[in-house]
Amino acid sequence: MKPLTFYGKLYLIPTTLGEMNPEDVLPQTIKRSIDFIDHYIVENEKTARRFIKSVHPEKKQPELKISVLNKHTETSEHNVFIQPLLEGHNIGLMSEAGCPGVADPGAAIVKIAHEKGIQVVPLVGPSSILLAIMASGMNGQSFAFNGYLPIDKSEKKQALKNFEKLSFDKNQSQLFIETPYRNNKLIEDLLQILQPSTHLCIACDITLPTEFIKTKTVNEWKKNKVDLHNRPCIFIIHKMN
Repeated sequence: MKPLTFYGKLYLIPTTLGEMNPEDVLPQTIKRSIDFIDHYIVENEKTARRFIKSVHPEKKQPELKISVLNKHTETSEHNVFIQPLLEGHNIGLMSEAGCPGVADPGAAIVKIAHEKGIQVVPLVGPSSILLAIMASGMNGQSFAFNGYLPIDKSEKKQALKNFEKLSFDKNQSQLFIETPYRNNKLIEDLLQILQPSTHLCIACDITLPTEFIKTKTVNEWKKNKVDLHNRPCIFIIHKMN
């Protein structure tokens, strides 16, 4: 067995949350890491290459070796993706937006790295989940991210009722997301299903020039309509004691 010191390191490289100047939200450690990493595991090759070029224009694109990890990737390919690590090469893992491994398929690669004894190096960058809870005024001591809501109408209603009850029983803020083109329909559902006094935070286009973050009661939101069609959003609810 090769000594662990021979293995490369898995660098978790955050990306921007949308089209913007990387220097506004990313530290110089991101550029320095990209400078010496030629192997990458990403969700989308085209956007990953565009991001790398925006951060490090001098990086030679033909030298990049990129593996694509998304919902269509077979589990059997994961071990192939990490093979460069076992051969002593560093790999950069990148999400389509924000931090890899958080609400992101890259978590499967991180898991394998730990199993193989490979060092995992998380780098600093924007996380829409943390930025949303920070700006919401809700409970940052206890919160849960629940991913996507069910598509089925009755299942979605039950899920929202359950989250609302959890937030009240445990004093725990509940976060979730929706496919951007369904945002406006979700807002309609939230205003119909949740209790009037329940607090709802809508955090949209976080870190972008069009950023919109507001927390109001459901009753107050009924008087303030917003159009969030096709804009990335985090929704947070909390029924207060």
